Amino acid sequence: MKGDGIIMVKFCVSTDSGCDLPATFCAERNIYAYRMKYAIDNNEFIDLMDPEDCVQFYNKMRAGALPRTSQITPFEFLDFWTKIFHDSHLPIVHIALGSAISGTYANALIAKNLFLDAHPEAKIYIIDSTLASIGYGMLCIWAAELRDSGKTPEECAEWLEKQKLYINTYYTTNDLKYLCRSGRVSKAGAVVGTALSINPILNLDQEGHLVVREKVRGRKKAFNRIYEIVQELVINPEEQVVYICHSDCNKEEVDAFSDSLIEKIHFKKSFISYIGPTIGSHSGPGLIAAFFTGQPRSM
Repeated sequence: MKGDGIIMVKFCVSTDSGCDLPATFCAERNIYAYRMKYAIDNNEFIDLMDPEDCVQFYNKMRAGALPRTSQITPFEFLDFWTKIFHDSHLPIVHIALGSAISGTYANALIAKNLFLDAHPEAKIYIIDSTLASIGYGMLCIWAAELRDSGKTPEECAEWLEKQKLYINTYYTTNDLKYLCRSGRVSKAGAVVGTALSINPILNLDQEGHLVVREKVRGRKKAFNRIYEIVQELVINPEEQVVYICHSDCNKEEVDAFSDSLIEKIHFKKSFISYIGPTIGSHSGPGLIAAFFTGQPRSM
Protein backbone atom coordinates (compact mmCIF):
# COMPACT_ATOMS: atom_id res chain seq x y z
CA MET A 1 0.00 0.00 0.00
CA LYS A 2 1.09 3.56 -0.64
CA GLY A 3 0.05 6.65 1.23
CA ASP A 4 1.39 10.20 0.97
CA GLY A 5 4.19 8.84 -1.25
CA ILE A 6 5.38 6.38 1.44
CA ILE A 7 5.80 2.72 0.46
CA MET A 8 4.61 0.35 3.17
CA VAL A 9 7.22 -2.36 3.80
CA LYS A 10 5.59 -5.79 3.52
CA PHE A 11 8.38 -8.14 4.64
CA CYS A 12 11.83 -8.42 6.22
CA VAL A 13 15.00 -9.71 4.55
CA SER A 14 17.29 -12.05 6.46
CA THR A 15 20.46 -13.99 5.67
CA ASP A 16 23.74 -14.95 7.36
CA SER A 17 27.25 -13.53 7.52
CA GLY A 18 28.48 -15.81 4.74
CA CYS A 19 26.86 -13.36 2.30
CA ASP A 20 29.99 -11.21 2.77
CA LEU A 21 28.16 -7.92 2.88
CA PRO A 22 29.66 -5.60 5.52
CA ALA A 23 27.65 -5.28 8.73
CA THR A 24 27.38 -1.52 8.23
CA PHE A 25 25.89 -2.03 4.77
CA CYS A 26 23.37 -4.57 6.08
CA ALA A 27 22.31 -2.12 8.80
CA GLU A 28 21.84 0.65 6.23
CA ARG A 29 19.73 -1.58 3.97
CA ASN A 30 17.77 -3.22 6.82
CA ILE A 31 19.08 -6.68 6.01
CA TYR A 32 19.14 -8.94 9.08
CA ALA A 33 22.30 -11.09 9.01
CA TYR A 34 22.95 -13.90 11.48
CA ARG A 35 26.59 -13.81 12.61
CA MET A 36 27.95 -17.31 12.05
CA LYS A 37 30.54 -18.88 14.34
CA TYR A 38 33.95 -20.40 13.71
CA ALA A 39 36.65 -21.89 15.92
CA ILE A 40 40.44 -21.65 16.03
CA ASP A 41 42.34 -23.87 18.50
CA ASN A 42 39.08 -24.66 20.34
CA ASN A 43 38.36 -20.95 20.81
CA GLU A 44 35.04 -19.81 19.39
CA PHE A 45 34.71 -16.59 17.42
CA ILE A 46 31.87 -14.76 15.67
CA ASP A 47 32.03 -13.49 12.11
CA LEU A 48 31.84 -9.73 12.71
CA MET A 49 31.31 -8.88 9.01
CA ASP A 50 33.99 -6.22 9.36
CA PRO A 51 37.03 -5.66 7.07
CA GLU A 52 39.49 -5.04 9.91
CA ASP A 53 38.43 -8.27 11.58
CA CYS A 54 38.94 -10.06 8.24
CA VAL A 55 42.54 -8.83 8.01
CA GLN A 56 43.28 -10.25 11.46
CA PHE A 57 41.56 -13.52 10.54
CA TYR A 58 43.67 -14.05 7.42
CA ASN A 59 46.86 -13.12 9.26
CA LYS A 60 46.07 -15.96 11.66
CA MET A 61 45.60 -18.34 8.72
CA ARG A 62 48.93 -17.25 7.22
CA ALA A 63 50.51 -18.00 10.61
CA GLY A 64 49.14 -21.55 10.45
CA ALA A 65 45.70 -21.34 12.06
CA LEU A 66 43.15 -23.88 10.80
CA PRO A 67 39.70 -22.40 11.41
CA ARG A 68 36.64 -24.64 11.57
CA THR A 69 33.16 -23.41 10.73
CA SER A 70 29.82 -24.64 11.98
CA GLN A 71 26.37 -24.60 10.44
CA ILE A 72 23.57 -22.53 11.91
CA THR A 73 21.50 -24.97 13.95
CA PRO A 74 17.69 -25.10 13.68
CA PHE A 75 17.42 -23.64 17.18
CA GLU A 76 19.74 -20.75 16.32
CA PHE A 77 17.55 -20.04 13.30
CA LEU A 78 14.47 -20.20 15.50
CA ASP A 79 15.88 -17.67 17.95
CA PHE A 80 17.09 -15.40 15.11
CA TRP A 81 13.75 -15.31 13.28
CA THR A 82 11.73 -15.00 16.48
CA LYS A 83 13.54 -11.76 17.37
CA ILE A 84 12.95 -10.38 13.86
CA PHE A 85 9.27 -11.32 13.95
CA HIS A 86 8.68 -9.89 17.42
CA ASP A 87 10.23 -6.59 16.28
CA SER A 88 8.39 -6.35 12.96
CA HIS A 89 5.38 -8.70 12.88
CA LEU A 90 6.10 -9.06 9.15
CA PRO A 91 6.78 -12.03 6.87
CA ILE A 92 10.45 -12.97 6.44
CA VAL A 93 12.32 -13.76 3.22
CA HIS A 94 15.52 -15.61 4.14
CA ILE A 95 18.37 -16.07 1.64
CA ALA A 96 20.57 -19.03 2.58
CA LEU A 97 24.08 -20.16 1.70
CA GLY A 98 23.81 -22.70 -1.14
CA SER A 99 22.78 -26.21 -0.13
CA ALA A 100 25.52 -27.80 -2.28
CA ILE A 101 28.10 -26.07 -0.08
CA SER A 102 26.57 -26.25 3.39
CA GLY A 103 23.83 -27.97 5.37
CA THR A 104 22.67 -24.59 6.66
CA TYR A 105 19.79 -24.48 4.15
CA ALA A 106 18.53 -27.89 5.33
CA ASN A 107 18.63 -26.66 8.94
CA ALA A 108 16.68 -23.57 7.89
CA LEU A 109 13.90 -25.80 6.53
CA ILE A 110 13.74 -27.66 9.84
CA ALA A 111 13.70 -24.36 11.71
CA LYS A 112 10.90 -23.03 9.53
CA ASN A 113 8.55 -25.76 10.78
CA LEU A 114 9.51 -25.05 14.39
CA PHE A 115 9.03 -21.34 13.83
CA LEU A 116 5.58 -21.74 12.27
CA ASP A 117 4.52 -24.13 15.04
CA ALA A 118 5.33 -21.38 17.54
CA HIS A 119 3.97 -18.57 15.31
CA PRO A 120 1.22 -20.00 13.09
CA GLU A 121 0.24 -16.49 12.01
CA ALA A 122 3.70 -15.86 10.54
CA LYS A 123 5.02 -16.39 7.02
CA ILE A 124 8.58 -17.29 6.08
CA TYR A 125 10.12 -17.93 2.67
CA ILE A 126 13.53 -19.62 2.40
CA ILE A 127 15.65 -19.30 -0.73
CA ASP A 128 18.36 -21.85 -1.47
CA SER A 129 20.69 -19.37 -3.13
CA THR A 130 22.84 -22.08 -4.81
CA LEU A 131 25.59 -19.49 -4.28
CA ALA A 132 28.35 -18.54 -1.87
CA SER A 133 29.82 -15.30 -0.55
CA ILE A 134 28.64 -12.07 -2.15
CA GLY A 135 26.77 -14.12 -4.75
CA TYR A 136 23.94 -14.55 -2.30
CA GLY A 137 24.75 -11.10 -0.96
CA MET A 138 23.55 -9.92 -4.38
CA LEU A 139 20.25 -11.74 -3.81
CA CYS A 140 19.95 -9.98 -0.45
CA ILE A 141 20.48 -6.58 -2.07
CA TRP A 142 17.88 -7.38 -4.73
CA ALA A 143 15.44 -8.60 -2.07
CA ALA A 144 15.88 -5.31 -0.16
CA GLU A 145 15.23 -3.37 -3.37
CA LEU A 146 12.07 -5.39 -4.05
CA ARG A 147 10.94 -4.85 -0.46
CA ASP A 148 11.53 -1.11 -0.71
CA SER A 149 9.61 -0.93 -3.98
CA GLY A 150 6.53 -2.40 -2.30
CA LYS A 151 6.64 -5.97 -3.59
CA THR A 152 5.04 -8.75 -1.55
CA PRO A 153 7.18 -11.50 0.00
CA GLU A 154 5.65 -13.96 -2.47
CA GLU A 155 6.66 -11.77 -5.41
CA CYS A 156 10.16 -11.37 -3.98
CA ALA A 157 10.69 -15.10 -3.38
CA GLU A 158 9.43 -15.99 -6.85
CA TRP A 159 11.69 -13.40 -8.50
CA LEU A 160 14.78 -14.50 -6.57
CA GLU A 161 14.18 -18.15 -7.45
CA LYS A 162 14.08 -17.24 -11.14
CA GLN A 163 17.06 -14.89 -11.09
CA LYS A 164 19.56 -16.80 -8.93
CA LEU A 165 20.63 -19.06 -11.80
CA TYR A 166 21.78 -16.00 -13.78
CA ILE A 167 24.35 -14.99 -11.16
CA ASN A 168 27.73 -16.12 -12.46
CA THR A 169 30.98 -16.13 -10.54
CA TYR A 170 34.58 -16.84 -11.43
CA TYR A 171 37.31 -17.22 -8.81
CA THR A 172 41.04 -17.66 -8.84
CA THR A 173 43.70 -18.14 -6.17
CA ASN A 174 47.47 -18.46 -6.10
CA ASP A 175 47.60 -20.67 -3.00
CA LEU A 176 46.45 -24.24 -3.67
CA LYS A 177 46.92 -25.65 -0.17
CA TYR A 178 43.49 -24.48 0.96
CA LEU A 179 41.80 -26.05 -2.08
CA CYS A 180 43.74 -29.18 -1.23
CA ARG A 181 42.33 -29.18 2.31
CA SER A 182 38.81 -28.82 0.93
CA GLY A 183 39.33 -31.71 -1.49
CA ARG A 184 39.16 -29.60 -4.69
CA VAL A 185 42.81 -30.30 -5.52
CA SER A 186 44.83 -33.43 -4.68
CA LYS A 187 47.91 -33.14 -2.47
CA ALA A 188 50.14 -34.07 -5.40
CA GLY A 189 48.27 -31.61 -7.63
CA ALA A 190 48.77 -28.85 -5.08
CA VAL A 191 52.53 -29.50 -4.88
CA VAL A 192 52.97 -29.60 -8.67
CA GLY A 193 50.56 -26.70 -9.22
CA THR A 194 52.38 -24.52 -6.73
CA ALA A 195 55.74 -25.31 -8.34
CA LEU A 196 54.34 -24.36 -11.76
CA SER A 197 52.48 -21.26 -10.49
CA ILE A 198 49.13 -22.75 -11.48
CA ASN A 199 46.14 -20.52 -10.72
CA PRO A 200 42.91 -22.50 -11.09
CA ILE A 201 39.78 -20.76 -12.34
CA LEU A 202 36.72 -21.95 -10.46
CA ASN A 203 33.01 -21.30 -10.65
CA LEU A 204 29.73 -22.65 -9.31
CA ASP A 205 27.56 -24.97 -11.37
CA GLN A 206 23.78 -24.84 -11.62
CA GLU A 207 23.30 -26.55 -8.25
CA GLY A 208 26.02 -24.54 -6.55
CA HIS A 209 28.92 -27.03 -6.48
CA LEU A 210 32.37 -25.46 -6.65
CA VAL A 211 34.09 -26.65 -9.85
CA VAL A 212 37.62 -26.18 -11.17
CA ARG A 213 36.98 -25.07 -14.76
CA GLU A 214 40.47 -24.26 -16.01
CA LYS A 215 44.07 -24.21 -14.84
CA VAL A 216 46.15 -21.23 -15.91
CA ARG A 217 49.84 -20.65 -15.30
CA GLY A 218 50.39 -17.30 -13.62
CA ARG A 219 48.05 -14.98 -11.78
CA LYS A 220 48.03 -12.24 -14.42
CA LYS A 221 47.06 -14.76 -17.11
CA ALA A 222 44.31 -16.09 -14.80
CA PHE A 223 42.89 -12.58 -14.44
CA ASN A 224 43.00 -12.06 -18.21
CA ARG A 225 41.19 -15.35 -18.75
CA ILE A 226 38.51 -14.32 -16.26
CA TYR A 227 37.98 -11.09 -18.19
CA GLU A 228 37.49 -13.15 -21.37
CA ILE A 229 35.00 -15.48 -19.70
CA VAL A 230 33.02 -12.62 -18.19
CA GLN A 231 32.90 -10.93 -21.59
CA GLU A 232 31.51 -14.13 -23.12
CA LEU A 233 28.79 -14.63 -20.51
CA VAL A 234 27.72 -11.19 -19.26
CA ILE A 235 24.33 -9.68 -20.10
CA ASN A 236 23.99 -5.89 -20.41
CA PRO A 237 27.08 -5.02 -18.33
CA GLU A 238 26.49 -1.28 -18.68
CA GLU A 239 23.29 -1.71 -16.66
CA GLN A 240 24.74 -3.67 -13.77
CA VAL A 241 27.19 -3.63 -10.88
CA VAL A 242 30.00 -6.17 -10.85
CA TYR A 243 30.50 -7.55 -7.34
CA ILE A 244 34.07 -8.36 -6.31
CA CYS A 245 35.11 -10.14 -3.16
CA HIS A 246 38.54 -11.21 -2.00
CA SER A 247 40.29 -12.89 0.89
CA ASP A 248 42.75 -10.18 1.91
CA CYS A 249 44.41 -9.69 -1.47
CA ASN A 250 46.69 -6.73 -2.11
CA LYS A 251 44.60 -3.53 -2.39
CA GLU A 252 46.33 -2.40 -5.57
CA GLU A 253 45.62 -5.79 -7.14
CA VAL A 254 41.95 -5.69 -6.14
CA ASP A 255 41.55 -2.15 -7.45
CA ALA A 256 43.23 -3.10 -10.73
CA PHE A 257 40.95 -6.15 -11.06
CA SER A 258 37.92 -3.90 -10.51
CA ASP A 259 39.15 -1.21 -12.90
CA SER A 260 39.85 -3.76 -15.63
CA LEU A 261 36.37 -5.27 -15.37
CA ILE A 262 34.83 -1.80 -15.68
CA GLU A 263 37.11 -0.65 -18.49
CA LYS A 264 37.15 -3.86 -20.55
CA ILE A 265 33.55 -4.98 -20.07
CA HIS A 266 31.85 -1.66 -19.29
CA PHE A 267 30.14 -2.49 -16.02
CA LYS A 268 28.34 0.51 -14.53
CA LYS A 269 30.45 0.28 -11.35
CA SER A 270 31.86 -2.22 -8.87
CA PHE A 271 31.06 -3.25 -5.30
CA ILE A 272 34.13 -4.58 -3.46
CA SER A 273 33.92 -6.60 -0.26
CA TYR A 274 36.01 -8.92 1.90
CA ILE A 275 35.37 -12.66 2.02
CA GLY A 276 34.66 -13.18 5.70
CA PRO A 277 35.63 -16.08 7.98
CA THR A 278 32.55 -18.18 7.10
CA ILE A 279 33.73 -18.68 3.51
CA GLY A 280 37.36 -17.69 4.02
CA SER A 281 37.99 -20.61 6.38
CA HIS A 282 37.75 -22.83 3.29
CA SER A 283 39.22 -20.53 0.61
CA GLY A 284 42.19 -19.22 2.56
CA PRO A 285 43.91 -15.90 1.77
CA GLY A 286 44.65 -14.87 -1.81
CA LEU A 287 41.36 -15.71 -3.50
CA ILE A 288 39.54 -13.12 -5.62
CA ALA A 289 36.18 -13.45 -7.37
CA ALA A 290 33.89 -11.54 -9.70
CA PHE A 291 30.11 -11.97 -9.55
CA PHE A 292 27.82 -10.70 -12.30
CA THR A 293 24.55 -11.36 -14.10
CA GLY A 294 25.03 -13.41 -17.25
CA GLN A 295 23.97 -16.52 -19.11
CA PRO A 296 22.42 -19.23 -16.89
CA ARG A 297 24.97 -21.32 -15.01
CA SER A 298 25.47 -24.80 -16.47
CA MET A 299 26.09 -28.14 -14.83
